[in-house]
Amino acid sequence: MDARRALAEIRERRILLKAAGAGAGALLGAQAVVIASLAGLDWWKHHGRQQRDAPHPGTFNAHVQDSDITIYTSGEAVYQDMLDAIDNAQHSIHMETFIWKNDETGQRFLDAFNRAADRGVEVFIIYDGFANLVIPSSFYDFSDRVHVYRMPVVRRPFWKGPLRFSGFNHSKILVVDDNIGFVGGYNFGSLYSRQWRDTHIREIGPAVWGLRSSIASVWNEDRDPEHAIDWVAPKNWDLEVRVSANLPIQLVYPIREMYMNAINRAQHHIWVNTPYFIPDQQILDCLLDAAARGVDVRIMVPKDSNHILADWVSRGFYGQLLEGGVTILLYAACMIHAKTATIDGEWSTVGTANIDRLSLSFNYETNVEIVDPDFAAEMEKVFLADYEHCEELSSPQWRDRHPMARVAETILVPLRPFL
Repeated sequence: MDARRALAEIRERRILLKAAGAGAGALLGAQAVVIASLAGLDWWKHHGRQQRDAPHPGTFNAHVQDSDITIYTSGEAVYQDMLDAIDNAQHSIHMETFIWKNDETGQRFLDAFNRAADRGVEVFIIYDGFANLVIPSSFYDFSDRVHVYRMPVVRRPFWKGPLRFSGFNHSKILVVDDNIGFVGGYNFGSLYSRQWRDTHIREIGPAVWGLRSSIASVWNEDRDPEHAIDWVAPKNWDLEVRVSANLPIQLVYPIREMYMNAINRAQHHIWVNTPYFIPDQQILDCLLDAAARGVDVRIMVPKDSNHILADWVSRGFYGQLLEGGVTILLYAACMIHAKTATIDGEWSTVGTANIDRLSLSFNYETNVEIVDPDFAAEMEKVFLADYEHCEELSSPQWRDRHPMARVAETILVPLRPFL
């Protein structure tokens, strides 16, 4: 009897495994069809379309503690000020970036770094290997005096700890003479200077220390002391300006906690701008809890970003957010790539991290957190200017979308942890 029961259990397990395998195969097949269809749709929508210049709300300024902070919404403006800072550098330049295009803008930065190094400035550069796989290696023609770290796609000790050695370097930081620092969403490229709406900030003063320290932490990991970036002492504790930097090599991811703490403190309003919105359950719950207690929660995302798959995975959250009282704003003028938030007229952040799994739990990222009402007021001006180019999504409108759109969103749900 026991033998028959055991045989029956074995048969049942085999049937279940076959069913599970068939189900998984069907899901993968359906996902492949949806992804291929979305890729075709994206090509059709953008083929032959002339790109428009992005709106630029302007340049905004605030004085926070002992530092002057400038908010840029134009790539041309921030690139010019970056290049001016590089050309006037006296002793040191530290730079970290994700995408570095081999176009006119990318060449201008390459030439500026080389000029600085050749006149005796110590130049340290970190850029991501994966993000620049399509760029010919011959483009990166650095002076022999430039210290360069191209973060490899797969690092040698990967097998020692996949989470420690797998993050992309998504930070975008420039620090000059330990006194001028830039951080934000702008990569190096002509496309971004005119046709994308992004946000970057410049700090002048002691607040720059956190940005320099962030670059040094990445550079110095597993590097001999004689080739390391020297530690410098902070000029003050910068209680109102703090840097949160993800360091996968150390399994440190403070930006997610920074967002959750700020959202949980909110009493009046939470205004978020992110190009890719694929939150984990805890971030999602924080936003819904804030809306439930009467906070005005607004999330601004591109109507059509440069990653159509990320757009459609993001749309799978819209129904729950709208029903929970969160306002969804679709920026329609162009691709908006800003990664910012401001809360209650007191707290703000500008940086490189998107509100998605890759940025908050995987990548090297750097955000500046600023607690200052004057700076928050300037950030609100930027948000309201961008609001003029948005379509506000309503719950009834979303419920009435095409049934096939609902099917596609459901099929793509399992991809959320990977985007």
